[in-house]
This record gives sequence, C-alpha cells and structure tokens, in this order.
Amino acid sequence: MRNPIALLRRRWSDSDDVRTDGGTVDSGQSFWNRDSVRSAPFWLPPFLLVGLFVYGAILWNIVLSLTDFQGLGSPDYSNLDFENYLAALADPIDGLLSVLPFVNGGAVEARSPSWAQLSVEPIWNSAWNTVVLMVGFTVVCLALGLALAILVDHKIRYENTFRTIYLLPMSLSFVVTAKFWLYMYNVETGLINVVITSLGFGAVEIVQNPDLKLPAVAFALVWQFSGYAMIVYLAGLRAIPTSHFEAARIDGASTLRMYRRVVLPQLRTATVSALVVLTVFALKAFDFLFSMYSGYQPGPSADILATRMVREAYANQNWAYGSTIAVVLFVMALFIVTPYIYSQYQRGEL
Repeated sequence: MRNPIALLRRRWSDSDDVRTDGGTVDSGQSFWNRDSVRSAPFWLPPFLLVGLFVYGAILWNIVLSLTDFQGLGSPDYSNLDFENYLAALADPIDGLLSVLPFVNGGAVEARSPSWAQLSVEPIWNSAWNTVVLMVGFTVVCLALGLALAILVDHKIRYENTFRTIYLLPMSLSFVVTAKFWLYMYNVETGLINVVITSLGFGAVEIVQNPDLKLPAVAFALVWQFSGYAMIVYLAGLRAIPTSHFEAARIDGASTLRMYRRVVLPQLRTATVSALVVLTVFALKAFDFLFSMYSGYQPGPSADILATRMVREAYANQNWAYGSTIAVVLFVMALFIVTPYIYSQYQRGEL
C-alpha cells in the first residue's frame, strides 16, 4: 500500500516549496498550468476574430474618414486630416469663422477653408431627423409598453395569449415590417385610407407626404417594438414585492398615486434597459427606410444618418465621407450606451 503522506507531500511539491517545519511556501503556478493559458484554445480564437472584424474595422473606418478615398484604388494614408468632419459640420463652423478671422503676420485675412471645395452637404438635416425619430419613437414606445404592462399585470384572462400577440411583431425583420406598413399606408387599398374614406373623408397620401414620412416611420416602429417594452416593464412590475402595494393601500394611496410614488420609481432599471435597446434600434432604422422607399433616398424629410451614410458611400462613391457619417453614428451610440454600462458597473452587475 502506498504511503498517503508521501503522496500528499509529492502533490505539494508540484506547486509549493516544503518548509523544514512541515509547512509550505507558495512558489507560484507554472505559466503553462494557469487557467487562462489552458483555456486559451476556447477564448483566444473568438477574441482574435472579434478584435479583427469588429474593433479593427472600427479603427480602420476612423482612419478612412480622415482620407479623401473615393472608392477607386487604395486609400492614401499619407495626408490625414479632418476635412470630412469640417464639411459635415460646415454650417456652424462657417458661422464661427465669419466672426473669428485668422490673424497672419499682424494682418487679418479671411480664411478659405479647403473643406468648402468638397462637393458634399452638411449632415445637420439627417442628424436632426435621426434625433427626432429616436426621441419620438422611444418615448411613445416606452409609454405604450408601460400601459400594456400595467394592463397585463392585472391578472387578466388569456394573459399569455395577449403577451404573445403584443410581442409577435418584434420577431419580424425591418424589411417585413416596412412592406407590411407600406401596404397599410397605400393611398388606394391600404386599410388606413379605407377606414378614412368610409368615414366620408378624402384619402391621405402618407408615404410620399413630406410632413407625414417621419411620423409614419415612427408609428410603424412603435407597433413593432412596443411589445418588447411591455415585456421589460412587466418583468419589472412582477419583481416588485406585493408588500409595497399592500402598504400603499393601507396608507390610503389611490391607484394613480400608488403607481406614481411606489411603482414608477422601482421601474427605473427597466426603463433604462429598454431605453438603451430602443434608441439603438432607432439608429439602425436603415433597413426599414430602404425597404419602404425602395432605396436609400427617402427624401429630405425622412433622411436619417444611416441612409445618408449608405448613399454617400455607394451612390456618390464618396467612401471617406460615408465613413465620417458612420463615425458620427458610432459616437451617438456610445453616448447612449456608455452611461448605461457605467451605471451597471457601479451597481456591480458587470
């Protein structure tokens, strides 16, 4: 029979030094026996792939936006500058330069910026449409989702059926949703105009009306994603202890006051989570607009940064300026996601 004391000392000797009094001194684990090294075949390949095709592509796009690449040949990286960004923000910069002339050798002379020679238009109209769509869609979607969640939370009959019906549109792609609502908005056969004309009013051109294009897009997106907001809020409502509701009722709080003072403050985490997801979806509404308007030219009243980016790159063959707009979109997404990630980190949930 093998001596168990000898086996134990041999096991200690693999990683520890044995002291003269019988104790051990940790000498450190061998490099090749570390968990991170032994598990490298599992985490290293996806780490390299994500680093190359995601973060590497982001960095390359930022560098490309500093060039004058037009889509033919190879980009010239020898003369990097910010002309594309200055052209994208031309209106306020031109106004600033008109009141702050440059001084050269004691003489004041007007500056003729090189970006003024670029045959591009600033992005302010597209950026404004993006912000309007993002804010309007997100606010209405959250409000409707909260209302649906409160109704479903009252233990109504066929609750699972209603939840499935409300959540089902989210399983559809942007392309399917766009084609469905393109039919609904049809001036002759669309359901909306059929109802309007049956009430004695004239048919309304929705898809091609500049004043209704962006609201029509936002309405369709609310229809698709309000079910997601409902599920998030419903999970938050079910997580509130029933003792909070009972205490509010004992104190004589009305239903409206109870939801305003007790329920809504405890739904802050659910609101932030849904807000981040919905705003990112609003930034990625290119598929919807491309499908509804059969291309990337929905018109000035519905042109967002995503459609402008693709149009500059593919239609105008101005890849550098398209990359510039992509960087602007990326920065907008960072402004939305970074505070959420930081708050999650502060709460220890990352």
